[in-house]
Amino acid sequence: MQNNFVKEIVSGGQTGVDRAALDIAIKFKILHSGWCPFGRKAEDGVIPAKYNLKEAPRAISDEDLIDPLAIYNIRTEFNVRDSDSTLIIVKDPPIGGTLYTLEMTKKHNKPCLVFNLSDNIEVIDIVNWIIKNNIHKLNVAGPRASQTADIYNSATNVLDQLLSHPLLCQNNSVKQIPKAKL
Repeated sequence: MQNNFVKEIVSGGQTGVDRAALDIAIKFKILHSGWCPFGRKAEDGVIPAKYNLKEAPRAISDEDLIDPLAIYNIRTEFNVRDSDSTLIIVKDPPIGGTLYTLEMTKKHNKPCLVFNLSDNIEVIDIVNWIIKNNIHKLNVAGPRASQTADIYNSATNVLDQLLSHPLLCQNNSVKQIPKAKL
């Protein structure tokens, strides 16, 4: 089934949610792209070349040259800036780089949905958000693997359900549907 809304997944290549997004894009044969940190750095070493990512610059200001987080923050801001919207997948309230992603969506006035796996929300909520905002280029972000146990598998499951959802794969125009009451 071809997805008629999300045509491109953007992510930064870090372990955890970022890699889940890129792997799901590859599985569904959806274009994937994004900015990764200078040197293709990730917590597990170098981001594999199979991911079609561009290296962000080492610095864009003099302050960046002394800030060890700058290479990650530049990547994050560029990915938010260059996408239609951002989906953040978490199990706990956003912290660190995930919180910075949320701040960048506000700075760049981009739609953002925080999908907390611990809350009572469902994939249909993401589907409706994508339809409502007519999202085609989706930035996906969240914690790295070392910050949240099993986040890669949890995010993979959510994204698999999302990209195969019938409402996103229909050929005709669709309307949002309410969540089913159980």
